[in-house]
Amino acid sequence: MIEIKNITKNFGKLKALNGLNLELNKGECIALIGPNGCGKTTLIKSILGMVLPSSGEILFNGKSIKNDNDYRRHIGYMPQIGRYPENMTIGQVIDMIKGIRNSNQVLDHDLYEHFNIEKMLDKKMRTLSGGTTQKVSATLAFLFKPQVLILDEPTAGLDPIAAEILKAKIIDAKERGCLILITSHLLSELEDIVSQIIFMQEGNLILHKNAEELKARTGQQTIARSIVHLLKTETL
Repeated sequence: MIEIKNITKNFGKLKALNGLNLELNKGECIALIGPNGCGKTTLIKSILGMVLPSSGEILFNGKSIKNDNDYRRHIGYMPQIGRYPENMTIGQVIDMIKGIRNSNQVLDHDLYEHFNIEKMLDKKMRTLSGGTTQKVSATLAFLFKPQVLILDEPTAGLDPIAAEILKAKIIDAKERGCLILITSHLLSELEDIVSQIIFMQEGNLILHKNAEELKARTGQQTIARSIVHLLKTETL
């Protein structure tokens, strides 16, 4: 579904991405992990077309995304920190996104209903807590039933019940064949969600493995312990 071919991105002397090659397929839920500054955000923004790689190319369903905006209609993006016009209400923001998408498809209102967004439509974005803003971002990411979901620290700021609702929705999306890419510093929250692990360091791809194979290889019971084991033994 998404092919990343020898992507490099330089910011001055800093090489944020260094010749990355990846294949990301539908029906997979992939954890994109690594230390701060490893290139995760640059990779996500490159896929979204927000950053132009210095070299290499990205294909979406076999077609280069360069000079193509239409592919983004098939992606749902939930940023770590949603930034919306402060003076707009939740309802106005949702209507604005619907207008931009200009889609006639049947919308997915599951999170809209589970998060009781209807009761908050008149609240201005500037008055929202971080958790409520996350709920709005999650609702918008899933609303148009995208083929691809990119979720950046999706449970950050959510209360435990809202986090479980979102995790169940992610699992449901994976089961219907959606490609899901998740970044998170809380690996424990990903245990029952992700099927693959991508580990990056200093702009380099260090590891891309099936989650169960990774745990079997290291003899560890969790993803987090598997990664720590590999780092300690330097067998990455």
